Amino acid sequence: MSADFPMFALSEEHRAVREAVRDLCDAKVAPFAADVDEHARYPEEAAAALLAADFHAPHVPEEYGGAGADALATVIVIEEVARACASSSLIPAVNKLGSLPVQLAGSEDLKKKYLGALARGEGGFSYCLSEPDAGSDAVGMKTRAVRDGDTYVLNGVKRWITNAGVSEFYTVMAVTDPDKRSKGISAFVVEKGDEGVSFGAPEKKLGIKGSPTREVYLDDVRIPADRMIGAEGTGFETAMRTLDHTRVTIAAQAVGIAQGALDYALGYAAERKQFGTPISDFQGLQFLLADMGMRVEAARQMTYAAAGKSERGDADLTFFGAAAKCFASDVAMEVTTDAVQVLGGYGYTRDYPVERMMRDAKITQIYEGTNQVQRIVIARQLLAGIQSQL
Repeated sequence: MSADFPMFALSEEHRAVREAVRDLCDAKVAPFAADVDEHARYPEEAAAALLAADFHAPHVPEEYGGAGADALATVIVIEEVARACASSSLIPAVNKLGSLPVQLAGSEDLKKKYLGALARGEGGFSYCLSEPDAGSDAVGMKTRAVRDGDTYVLNGVKRWITNAGVSEFYTVMAVTDPDKRSKGISAFVVEKGDEGVSFGAPEKKLGIKGSPTREVYLDDVRIPADRMIGAEGTGFETAMRTLDHTRVTIAAQAVGIAQGALDYALGYAAERKQFGTPISDFQGLQFLLADMGMRVEAARQMTYAAAGKSERGDADLTFFGAAAKCFASDVAMEVTTDAVQVLGGYGYTRDYPVERMMRDAKITQIYEGTNQVQRIVIARQLLAGIQSQL
């Protein structure tokens, strides 16, 4: 057996990343999580702390001024931030989602300009794929980009855009040739300051209230042709390649939310007394906690395996990315619901964090592809004979 076989253990460097992010979150993220949720405000304290520690976009390669974190280290950052505050974890997660198309398919000039700006903290990066009438059916988008000399003119509406209005940069998918369906979609970088860019009112959401979700309006937005990401007509392919990688980060967010709920439930069960004894002494509750712990750990291991495949670009990444996102988000919903049950009536109030975690967990089953869509992706991979290259 090879001496460098990892044996599914984190390296010393990855453990150090976890410790550093956890310490930062305990000090500068968790104390504000309830207030961020209560007032549906952007987590400025977390944003500043993550930027100062270079955890706001850890995936950006060193050659563009970033931290150069691999996919697993990025997953650990997102997981640990989500453990404290799901809204805040969308800062590193969406910065990767928005900028990864540039990293995967952009010109060298685009990479230097926009990945460099992201790494320096000059603005976040959002991802504009969905539209009012094009959610799971992204190919049905109506946003148009028309060539005009050395420019493209964009018109359309994008919906459900995470951190819209806060981010400075946007990867926008638009139709350049309506006759070619998915092959007629191209990707562009649009800047917040471009003339004709505006935003709708923040959505009033069940959870992740500290991360603004808004429509992005594109009204005759004229941008240089060199802001196209990759060749014309390759935008949809780039969008799907991006999601293969970033579904792993949503899995990480789900694991973090679930772990935060489990941690709180364990502490509460050890302290809460009924019938003269801690409720953690009751076998029925122990079984509930045991199931929660097993599910969280299974989701974590699947997520880390998927992160390794993302880093290597393995042939079975599509299967693992979809499977990790689907499984971990279902686990997050189950575990946070169980955590509310452990706390009983207290768990149902805003005085305790588990009801927030339960509300936050729900979105992980929906965005970056609903779990029904993930199951379609998974089944297609299985039927094609692509499952695991471990």
